[in-house]
Amino acid sequence: MEYTLKEPLSVLEALTLLSPDSSKTTLREWLKEGRITVDGAPVKLANTQLQANQTIALTGKKRVMASKVPILYEDAHLVVVDKPIGWLSVATHFEKEETIHGFLKERYRPKKVYVVHRLDQDTSGVMLFALSEEAYEGLKALFKEHTIEREYVAVSEGKLAAEKGTWQSYLHEDAAYHVHSSQNPEKGQLAITHYEVLNSARNTLLKLRLETGKKNQIRVHCQENGCPIIGDKKYGGRESLIKRLCLHAHLLGFIHPITKKEMSFRSPIPEKFYHLLK
Repeated sequence: MEYTLKEPLSVLEALTLLSPDSSKTTLREWLKEGRITVDGAPVKLANTQLQANQTIALTGKKRVMASKVPILYEDAHLVVVDKPIGWLSVATHFEKEETIHGFLKERYRPKKVYVVHRLDQDTSGVMLFALSEEAYEGLKALFKEHTIEREYVAVSEGKLAAEKGTWQSYLHEDAAYHVHSSQNPEKGQLAITHYEVLNSARNTLLKLRLETGKKNQIRVHCQENGCPIIGDKKYGGRESLIKRLCLHAHLLGFIHPITKKEMSFRSPIPEKFYHLLK
């Protein structure tokens, strides 16, 4: 993927034209990973000034992916990974190959890799894929029955009146891919989020457990209840000092669909989240 400049721009401005659907957090992550080149030479500073007719390109993800995507568990039927921020879960219209799903398809070729659930591009943490059709069908059933344990942590703005509780609403997505919340069951799908305050200082550290798993569910529920997630400018959050969406998939627990063993996987809460509480 590349773009030839028509006028002088900074690297970050040029990247916005190169990949208009990506957040600035993702663009900066690409720079940090050394994936951006200008006329074939690596560039890492977002404010570097470029001239008209220079070509900026996104490259190299496959070379770093194996070291950047830790495998937490794998067997003949499923694989659990610790997804870094900035990586798409699956292919989209602007990115087909260089995704977590794409990496796993390459790793396990010729086996098929089945997508069980997704995380937003700028959300990190535990993610699960199936490696057999039998496991895929079994895991789909667990998600449908809401027997998968999914726990997230987030740093949000503001303070909540109650230390714990439940948010429930109906979510629907508009043509611009923005998710809206309503109390009208005819206007969306039921979404239930259980929350607990872990720490409340300058900002609030929340534990969030999903009973359902709808697109952008946590982000929308936090915004709706007066505590938008820091770094989530799409849903009312202010820019993050740590340059990321402060949402992390901390725990995933389930019964293995084939062996019937209890499985539980954790990804440590990012240390930088605690910096925002001071």
